[in-house]
Amino acid sequence: MDTPPDEPIENLAFEDALKRLEEIVHKLETGEAKLGEALDLYEEGTRLRQQCSARLDAAQARIEAIRLDSGGRPAGVAPFDGE
Repeated sequence: MDTPPDEPIENLAFEDALKRLEEIVHKLETGEAKLGEALDLYEEGTRLRQQCSARLDAAQARIEAIRLDSGGRPAGVAPFDGE
């Protein structure tokens, strides 16, 4: 695995956390891990998923949507509503 498993999750960049999560999923899906390791990987994966989700939520909150007036011209911005 390329991403160090001992790196604190909160210090990982989103992309690194996602990569580590993908590595864990692969290892669990292929059955490479013994039961004890699989449980540890599952717990780490849960923490990684929560971290990735929190970072996506924070990024979404920072995105603003451009509002248009009746003539189709930019009229300001509004918080992104996810729809």
